[in-house]
Amino acid sequence: MGLEKEKSDTSIIMGEDEFNRSIEPILSKKGKIYTEPPDRDPNDINAHLKVGFEDVIAEPISTHSFDKVWIGSHAVFELVKYVFYRLLTTLLAVPMAFILGLVFGVLSCIHIWLVMPVIQSFMMALPSIQVVWRSVTDMFIAPLFHSMGKCLSSIHVENTQK
Repeated sequence: MGLEKEKSDTSIIMGEDEFNRSIEPILSKKGKIYTEPPDRDPNDINAHLKVGFEDVIAEPISTHSFDKVWIGSHAVFELVKYVFYRLLTTLLAVPMAFILGLVFGVLSCIHIWLVMPVIQSFMMALPSIQVVWRSVTDMFIAPLFHSMGKCLSSIHVENTQK
């Protein structure tokens, strides 16, 4: 279709802070080495969010748009994803951190000061309750079921076919 002959231009867009970090070792004469930023997801909690353009939009071999359209849509996708993520995190990160800190603080307090003492109390009381329950079972329930078993043991059931 003639698309193979079309030339594609590739450019790299770097943010100002990334540009400054990338040329910092060149400009610095003190021998500072660029250090990798810390991993903000070391436990890979959000691995399912590592979504690229090719994961969302894909053209099969039989149908292709123009290369310029594909490159432009890829650039728009990445730009909008980047801008909206930055905008939403700017607006929501601090309030959500406050709310989640409050929720986890309350849950921790409830767990430490209420749930665990109740569980530990039950675990300490269970041996005593077990002795009392066994005595009640041996005194009332066991004789009742023993006598019911003797009464019902005299019943005989036969199947006859007609």
